[in-house]
Amino acid sequence: MEMGKYRLDRLDSLLLIIDLQDKLLKAMKYRDSVVKNTSLLLKLARETGLPVLVTEQNPRGLGPTVTEIKENFPEGTEVVEKMSFTACTLETRKALFAYDRPKIIVTGTETHVCVYQTVRDLLENGYTVHVVEDAICSRFKQNYRSGLELMKQMGAVITNAETIFFDILKTSGTPEFKALSPLLK
Repeated sequence: MEMGKYRLDRLDSLLLIIDLQDKLLKAMKYRDSVVKNTSLLLKLARETGLPVLVTEQNPRGLGPTVTEIKENFPEGTEVVEKMSFTACTLETRKALFAYDRPKIIVTGTETHVCVYQTVRDLLENGYTVHVVEDAICSRFKQNYRSGLELMKQMGAVITNAETIFFDILKTSGTPEFKALSPLLK
Protein backbone atom coordinates (compact mmCIF):
# COMPACT_ATOMS: atom_id res chain seq x y z
CA MET A 1 0.00 0.00 0.00
CA GLU A 2 1.31 3.42 -0.99
CA MET A 3 1.08 5.45 2.25
CA GLY A 4 1.98 8.83 0.74
CA LYS A 5 -1.56 9.33 -0.51
CA TYR A 6 -2.78 9.38 3.09
CA ARG A 7 -0.45 12.22 4.18
CA LEU A 8 -1.42 15.85 3.86
CA ASP A 9 0.89 18.83 4.02
CA ARG A 10 0.16 22.52 3.68
CA LEU A 11 2.69 22.74 0.85
CA ASP A 12 1.12 20.09 -1.40
CA SER A 13 -2.61 20.42 -0.63
CA LEU A 14 -5.52 22.63 -1.67
CA LEU A 15 -9.04 22.96 -0.24
CA LEU A 16 -11.81 22.69 -2.86
CA ILE A 17 -15.31 23.72 -1.71
CA ILE A 18 -18.06 22.62 -4.09
CA ASP A 19 -21.40 24.44 -4.28
CA LEU A 20 -22.17 25.25 -0.65
CA GLN A 21 -24.89 27.67 -1.69
CA ASP A 22 -28.02 29.07 -0.08
CA LYS A 23 -30.74 27.23 -1.99
CA LEU A 24 -28.86 23.91 -2.05
CA LEU A 25 -28.04 23.87 1.65
CA LYS A 26 -31.60 24.75 2.70
CA ALA A 27 -32.62 21.26 1.56
CA MET A 28 -29.86 19.47 3.49
CA LYS A 29 -30.52 17.79 6.83
CA TYR A 30 -26.83 17.96 7.82
CA ARG A 31 -26.34 21.57 6.71
CA ASP A 32 -25.03 22.77 10.08
CA SER A 33 -22.40 20.04 10.34
CA VAL A 34 -21.18 20.67 6.80
CA VAL A 35 -20.94 24.43 7.40
CA LYS A 36 -19.19 23.93 10.76
CA ASN A 37 -16.60 21.49 9.40
CA THR A 38 -15.97 23.44 6.20
CA SER A 39 -15.53 26.61 8.28
CA LEU A 40 -13.01 24.78 10.46
CA LEU A 41 -11.04 23.83 7.35
CA LEU A 42 -11.23 27.41 6.04
CA LYS A 43 -9.83 28.75 9.32
CA LEU A 44 -7.07 26.14 9.09
CA ALA A 45 -6.38 27.26 5.52
CA ARG A 46 -6.22 30.92 6.55
CA GLU A 47 -3.77 30.17 9.38
CA THR A 48 -1.52 27.83 7.38
CA GLY A 49 -1.59 29.41 3.91
CA LEU A 50 -3.44 26.48 2.35
CA PRO A 51 -4.98 27.70 -0.93
CA VAL A 52 -8.77 27.60 -1.31
CA LEU A 53 -10.81 27.24 -4.50
CA VAL A 54 -14.62 27.51 -4.38
CA THR A 55 -17.23 26.64 -7.00
CA GLU A 56 -20.79 27.85 -7.30
CA GLN A 57 -23.32 25.92 -9.36
CA ASN A 58 -25.55 28.28 -11.36
CA PRO A 59 -25.35 31.07 -8.73
CA ARG A 60 -28.10 33.11 -10.43
CA GLY A 61 -30.51 30.24 -9.75
CA LEU A 62 -29.08 28.74 -6.55
CA GLY A 63 -27.66 31.82 -4.88
CA PRO A 64 -24.15 32.53 -3.68
CA THR A 65 -22.01 30.56 -1.25
CA VAL A 66 -23.62 30.75 2.20
CA THR A 67 -22.52 33.66 4.37
CA GLU A 68 -21.15 31.44 7.17
CA ILE A 69 -18.69 29.93 4.68
CA LYS A 70 -17.92 33.14 2.79
CA GLU A 71 -17.00 35.04 5.94
CA ASN A 72 -14.21 32.50 6.57
CA PHE A 73 -12.61 32.73 3.13
CA PRO A 74 -8.88 33.41 3.43
CA GLU A 75 -7.50 36.25 1.37
CA GLY A 76 -7.00 35.15 -2.23
CA THR A 77 -9.85 32.62 -2.26
CA GLU A 78 -10.93 32.12 -5.86
CA VAL A 79 -14.62 31.56 -6.65
CA VAL A 80 -15.50 29.90 -9.96
CA GLU A 81 -19.04 29.83 -11.37
CA LYS A 82 -20.12 26.71 -13.25
CA MET A 83 -23.11 25.15 -14.96
CA SER A 84 -21.75 21.59 -15.25
CA PHE A 85 -22.17 19.25 -12.32
CA THR A 86 -18.47 18.47 -12.14
CA ALA A 87 -16.31 21.23 -10.72
CA CYS A 88 -13.54 20.18 -13.11
CA THR A 89 -14.36 22.85 -15.64
CA LEU A 90 -11.72 24.43 -17.85
CA GLU A 91 -11.51 27.44 -15.53
CA THR A 92 -11.16 25.27 -12.42
CA ARG A 93 -8.55 23.04 -14.04
CA LYS A 94 -6.52 26.13 -14.98
CA ALA A 95 -6.66 27.31 -11.37
CA LEU A 96 -5.65 23.89 -10.05
CA PHE A 97 -2.77 23.77 -12.52
CA ALA A 98 -1.59 27.23 -11.40
CA TYR A 99 -1.64 26.21 -7.73
CA ASP A 100 0.34 23.05 -8.55
CA ARG A 101 -0.96 21.09 -5.56
CA PRO A 102 -1.24 17.32 -6.11
CA LYS A 103 -3.59 16.71 -3.15
CA ILE A 104 -7.10 18.09 -3.15
CA ILE A 105 -9.27 18.23 0.00
CA VAL A 106 -12.94 18.23 -1.02
CA THR A 107 -16.03 19.51 0.78
CA GLY A 108 -19.41 20.36 -0.71
CA THR A 109 -22.76 19.23 -1.95
CA GLU A 110 -24.35 17.04 -3.19
CA THR A 111 -22.26 13.98 -2.40
CA HIS A 112 -23.64 11.79 -5.19
CA VAL A 113 -23.73 14.49 -7.90
CA CYS A 114 -21.28 17.40 -7.99
CA VAL A 115 -18.90 16.04 -5.35
CA TYR A 116 -18.86 12.56 -6.91
CA GLN A 117 -18.35 13.78 -10.48
CA THR A 118 -15.62 16.20 -9.40
CA VAL A 119 -13.76 13.56 -7.39
CA ARG A 120 -13.97 11.13 -10.32
CA ASP A 121 -12.53 13.76 -12.67
CA LEU A 122 -9.79 14.80 -10.23
CA LEU A 123 -8.71 11.18 -9.74
CA GLU A 124 -8.77 10.62 -13.49
CA ASN A 125 -6.46 13.65 -13.87
CA GLY A 126 -3.92 12.24 -11.42
CA TYR A 127 -4.78 14.13 -8.24
CA THR A 128 -4.88 12.51 -4.82
CA VAL A 129 -8.30 13.36 -3.37
CA HIS A 130 -9.30 13.52 0.28
CA VAL A 131 -13.10 13.59 0.67
CA VAL A 132 -14.19 15.12 3.98
CA GLU A 133 -17.15 12.91 4.87
CA ASP A 134 -18.39 15.23 7.63
CA ALA A 135 -18.25 18.25 5.29
CA ILE A 136 -20.27 16.82 2.38
CA CYS A 137 -23.97 16.03 2.18
CA SER A 138 -26.92 14.97 0.05
CA ARG A 139 -30.63 15.44 0.56
CA PHE A 140 -31.10 11.71 1.13
CA LYS A 141 -28.96 9.42 3.28
CA GLN A 142 -28.83 6.64 0.67
CA ASN A 143 -27.50 9.05 -1.98
CA TYR A 144 -24.85 10.26 0.46
CA ARG A 145 -23.81 6.69 1.27
CA SER A 146 -23.67 5.50 -2.34
CA GLY A 147 -21.75 8.60 -3.47
CA LEU A 148 -19.24 8.13 -0.67
CA GLU A 149 -18.84 4.42 -1.45
CA LEU A 150 -18.29 5.10 -5.16
CA MET A 151 -15.58 7.66 -4.37
CA LYS A 152 -13.89 5.23 -1.99
CA GLN A 153 -13.97 2.48 -4.63
CA MET A 154 -12.40 4.86 -7.17
CA GLY A 155 -9.46 5.50 -4.83
CA ALA A 156 -10.34 8.67 -2.94
CA VAL A 157 -9.24 8.90 0.68
CA ILE A 158 -12.35 9.18 2.85
CA THR A 159 -11.54 11.27 5.90
CA ASN A 160 -12.96 13.89 8.28
CA ALA A 161 -12.28 17.51 9.19
CA GLU A 162 -10.41 16.79 12.45
CA THR A 163 -8.09 14.26 10.81
CA ILE A 164 -7.18 16.86 8.19
CA PHE A 165 -6.80 19.53 10.88
CA PHE A 166 -4.21 17.52 12.80
CA ASP A 167 -2.45 16.18 9.70
CA ILE A 168 -1.90 19.67 8.26
CA LEU A 169 -0.74 21.10 11.62
CA LYS A 170 1.56 18.13 12.36
CA THR A 171 2.46 19.17 15.94
CA SER A 172 1.06 20.89 19.02
CA GLY A 173 2.73 23.82 20.74
CA THR A 174 3.02 25.96 17.62
CA PRO A 175 1.37 29.40 17.40
CA GLU A 176 -0.94 27.99 14.68
CA PHE A 177 -2.03 25.10 16.88
CA LYS A 178 -2.62 27.41 19.85
CA ALA A 179 -4.70 29.75 17.69
CA LEU A 180 -6.78 26.98 16.09
CA SER A 181 -7.18 24.30 18.77
CA PRO A 182 -10.00 26.16 20.62
CA LEU A 183 -12.11 25.65 17.48
CA LEU A 184 -12.28 21.91 18.23
CA LYS A 185 -14.15 22.36 21.52
